Amino acid sequence: MKKFISIALAAVLALSLTACVNSDSLSGKVATDGSTSMEKVIGALKETFEGENKGVEVTYNPTGSSAGITAVLEGRCDIGLSSRNLKDSEIQQGLTGTVLAYDGIAVVIHPENTVEDLTVEQIAAIYKGEITNWSEVGGIDAEIVCIGREASSGTRSGFEEIVGVEDACAYRQELSSTGDVITAVSQNPGAIGYASLASVKDTVKAIKVGGISPTNESVKDGSYAIQRPFLLVTKGELSETAKAFFDFITSEAAGEVITAAGVVPVN
Repeated sequence: MKKFISIALAAVLALSLTACVNSDSLSGKVATDGSTSMEKVIGALKETFEGENKGVEVTYNPTGSSAGITAVLEGRCDIGLSSRNLKDSEIQQGLTGTVLAYDGIAVVIHPENTVEDLTVEQIAAIYKGEITNWSEVGGIDAEIVCIGREASSGTRSGFEEIVGVEDACAYRQELSSTGDVITAVSQNPGAIGYASLASVKDTVKAIKVGGISPTNESVKDGSYAIQRPFLLVTKGELSETAKAFFDFITSEAAGEVITAAGVVPVN
């Protein structure tokens, strides 16, 4: 019996040592590509992982959700980043989507705009061009300028699907990144736009939706209406290094990093 226990302990110790060696010797590159809204959270996770694995480099290419999904399909990256759910046609091509976190989509206006709260129905009417003046929703007498993302954007897909304005928006400007939307809204007192909650700056004002402010807490408890998933998109088996990165960022240990980046972790 004692001999059996000794053998078992030796086996456990050997496995532990092997794990340590593998961790120390982990090297290579991990390529990620996709959603510009996920830049902050992926940047924080990349920094943490690289700090613990000196031989690893994680790259991030901010091309937009659909472009990131295409990059995975074509084998140009290890992990795609999407701020929308996968379409059935994409799943049928062998893609797998794993939810990393949940993000609120903030509706943003110019800081000088006096409007504080809009319902989902009012937001829909604004983006469909049915409400065209801020005075119609309790603001000043000024034209509403609708700003949004380009057609391939995951943020746009999520916003339009949740608000119910798919293929019906009267955009004045369609921009290629979250940062561009925030800049455009900050420079136009009549503008309205939408952006990932984690990316909102004090140059714009995030309004309440249906009386609920967009915060990590309201996204987590589901009370904030406009929210969407942040997905990791993969196809087939990952390399050892890419799998190690994937396993880390989807673990409970990464939860604090994800929260600090302004989104709500799944784990």
